[in-house]
Amino acid sequence: MNNRPPVRVQVRLPGAKPPPVDRRRLLVIAGIWLLSLVLAVLGGCWLGAPRDAQGQRLQAAEKRADTVQAQLTELRQKQATLEASDRISRAANTEVQSSLAERDEEIAGLRADVAFYERLVGSTSQRKGLNTHSIEFSPESAGTWQYAVVLTQNLNRGAISQGQMRFTVEGVKNGKLATISWDELHQRSKVPGQDYSFRYFQQLTGSVMLPTDFTPQRVRVTLGSGAGGTTQVFDWKQAGAPASKGE
Repeated sequence: MNNRPPVRVQVRLPGAKPPPVDRRRLLVIAGIWLLSLVLAVLGGCWLGAPRDAQGQRLQAAEKRADTVQAQLTELRQKQATLEASDRISRAANTEVQSSLAERDEEIAGLRADVAFYERLVGSTSQRKGLNTHSIEFSPESAGTWQYAVVLTQNLNRGAISQGQMRFTVEGVKNGKLATISWDELHQRSKVPGQDYSFRYFQQLTGSVMLPTDFTPQRVRVTLGSGAGGTTQVFDWKQAGAPASKGE
């Protein structure tokens, strides 16, 4: 049994007018097309907007990152500069403190020298030229004797006294008077005298060797050289023990 719908055949006679077009249908189709076009445009704008916003945010973030990186680099440079400056300041401060300590020590030494000189040749002391103020000896572990000779002058203030100092030791050896010369005290020959150069006073020190069987009694100190030298005689004085000055 055939269920197909019947075929409708429209026969238009020659000279007859075509059937009227359904305008409402055309308007509906046109409206649907325009609506789909508008939706397509809006959809494209809607999909493109987030991408543009994301791109702008990405650019802003990259720009901010560059700015922060530049600031960080600048801060690191400033930190390095400050650290270097701090090291330099500390080194300079240490150097200044060391220099001040040295100056304080030097000033203390000069004050001690001035006090010592004032005790030696005060304002009430007699004016003297080059003079041996004192000489004393201290025993050393090697069997030698360390000597300390103090030279002064307060006659020509500001003048520099220069020359050489020598001394001999007089005493008793094997029951007889004996004199130990400068060379014998040093156990060498042609030993030069000890140089001195000062304005007001100077202390000379050194070591000498006495014979084992010798008892010292006096010390004869000579300053200068040749005919212009001066000699003074002192009783032998061991450091810490009183002794009277000779002529």
